[in-house]
Order: sequence, then C-alpha cells, then structure tokens
Amino acid sequence: MAYKIGDECIACGACQPECPVDAISEGDIYVIDPDLCIDCGACADVCPVGAPKPEE
Repeated sequence: MAYKIGDECIACGACQPECPVDAISEGDIYVIDPDLCIDCGACADVCPVGAPKPEE
C-alpha cells in the first residue's frame, strides 16, 4: 500500500527530501508515485499538515 498526498497539502516541500526512493514530485500540491512508494511513512512524519496518508 502506498501513501497518497491529500488536498490539505500546502506545498511546503518538507516531504520531498525525506523520501528515500524519490517518489515525491512537486506540483500545485506534491504527488507520490505509487509505483515507487515503499510505504515507509517518512513523508507523513515530517508533514506539518498531515497531508500524506496511507492509500486505502
């Protein structure tokens, strides 16, 4: 199961450097490539608004 960044993303950039597999890319909001995500949760740990969540 991969993480997904929700609409609450404020595009602060805190998550991108934390991703060990470079699965996060910048846009209007940040996006996680589910094929690359290893479900480590590093992005969720640093997000100030809790935008990355496990995909259901």
